Amino acid sequence: MIFRRWAAAMTVAAACLLPVLAGCSSEDRTLVSVNGQKITKGELDARLEAQAGRPLLQQMAEQDIILQYGKQQGINPTDEQIQNQINQLEQRFPPGQFNQILQQQGLTMDDVRNIERGQLIVKEAVDKEITITPAQIADFYNKNKSLFATPAQVHARHILVKTKAQAEAIEAQLRKGADFAALAKQYSTDPGSKDKGGDLGWFTQTQMVKPFADVAFSLGVGQISQPVQTPFGWHIIQVLGKRPPHQMSLAEATPKIRDMLLGQQEAALSGPFVQNLRDKANIQVYDQRFNPLFPTPAPAMSMPPASSH
Repeated sequence: MIFRRWAAAMTVAAACLLPVLAGCSSEDRTLVSVNGQKITKGELDARLEAQAGRPLLQQMAEQDIILQYGKQQGINPTDEQIQNQINQLEQRFPPGQFNQILQQQGLTMDDVRNIERGQLIVKEAVDKEITITPAQIADFYNKNKSLFATPAQVHARHILVKTKAQAEAIEAQLRKGADFAALAKQYSTDPGSKDKGGDLGWFTQTQMVKPFADVAFSLGVGQISQPVQTPFGWHIIQVLGKRPPHQMSLAEATPKIRDMLLGQQEAALSGPFVQNLRDKANIQVYDQRFNPLFPTPAPAMSMPPASSH
């Protein structure tokens, strides 16, 4: 969608840019000096404008156009819809990183809500023009069956140590009934799973190094392995669950395919839709420097009247 570019475009805080767009009476004010060489506020503003001001101004105008369209058409995304979009966006980043990115970009959560509101307005508008038929879904499924095939999976936990002797000692404790999770927290050197009692979650055979995967997939549920050596050290593995390979049926895959096809068509239609809104908008530019950002659309050519001869 059109606003997914926001993080790349808004590399300078909007607050820093406002003096550039509105004009500033203190452009000659010195901000810093380097070995006597002054850097003025006017120089900083000019650099900010050149690097980020133009695309940011363009996006601000575009966002206003979309929000105005939504109001005119009665398209009013709910707070719940907007928050769901934000939650999905946050999940793409490690914990805490999303807020760091917002701070780096000079954005507030209100900015993000407005961006997501605009996306939802565009989505609802273009979705009215999209039709996805059962035949299209079946055709996609038949041509892309591998996308809906899941290989065999194992759910396992492990304890990783440096030496075979230590691994054998831990195995002996486990055979006597010791708690696997407690020993993992005490002895395992794997930082990713240690605090989770050694739990690695579900994985396929190709997601682990071969010696580890070979043993994990050969064990039965609940079984504990003998020490297994890999380039990382010595492992004791316990299998917690197994899933056989599975090929989703057309019925099972239909919701996912529908979403995929819908997303493809939304991406194709949203750009032209927003461009059409821009072409129809009455945009007045009061600073000639920004005229190239908002060109006047060329008038539609009319055909000459047909000859009566």
